[in-house]
Amino acid sequence: MDQTNRIALTGAEAQEMREANEVRAAFCRFLASLYLYELTDEQIEAFAHIDVAGDGTAIDEGLSTIKEYLRHRHGGTRQELAVDYARVFLGAGSYDRILAPPYESVFTSEERILMQDARDGAVTYYRRAGLDLPADNTTPEDHLGFELQFVAALAERANEALDGGDKAVLAETMALARSFFARHQQNWLSALCDAVDEFAETDFYRGVARMTRGYVESEAAFFDEVAPVLSLGDEVAEIRPAWDVDDTGTLAAEGAVA
Repeated sequence: MDQTNRIALTGAEAQEMREANEVRAAFCRFLASLYLYELTDEQIEAFAHIDVAGDGTAIDEGLSTIKEYLRHRHGGTRQELAVDYARVFLGAGSYDRILAPPYESVFTSEERILMQDARDGAVTYYRRAGLDLPADNTTPEDHLGFELQFVAALAERANEALDGGDKAVLAETMALARSFFARHQQNWLSALCDAVDEFAETDFYRGVARMTRGYVESEAAFFDEVAPVLSLGDEVAEIRPAWDVDDTGTLAAEGAVA
């Protein structure tokens, strides 16, 4: 049965979802940049003057921590942050491990190493949406920065479907986004944030971890709200790689839903 026939968005609901997706997309791209790149002097100044809502959310608390840290910025702040970024996320100065590697595979595989099942799973989601990383990319695809950019792209696609009145694409896109969040973010980001809290030497990156916890909280609340409106159902199916094998020993179909 076509579940889209059950979607009856009011104008107010559609507008609320559109605005939420705009905020989600912008925040995901913003947070992704903090995990993918070291900060520039211009970004540091922008952070130092960022508005804090004071609404008590984890995201707001993280921003407050960052702003307070930058209130004491000096000529060596950018270098201090670059050293902390390299040490925590890239393993600079650590001889045996990266302290808080922003890769899903490291936190979800028994071996705690790169390029495991989580990477293959993330790529399957990207390709289900018709998206992929550039051919010359050398960073594992389950890097949190890429995952957040993917979420942003899906949020923007959902808004395009809203604007075009395409309920089928809207439901499909939001179902994919909810599944990706549950299977490839909600399951490991808390552990990443714990590692950042333990090993970061600056309050800036502890603030980033706090914002990341807030992201998980806000996404969970968002999908709890939109799932019944879009008739997504209670079960969150997982999309598996084509070479995955189910319990009967049967190969899953390309992008099969488990």
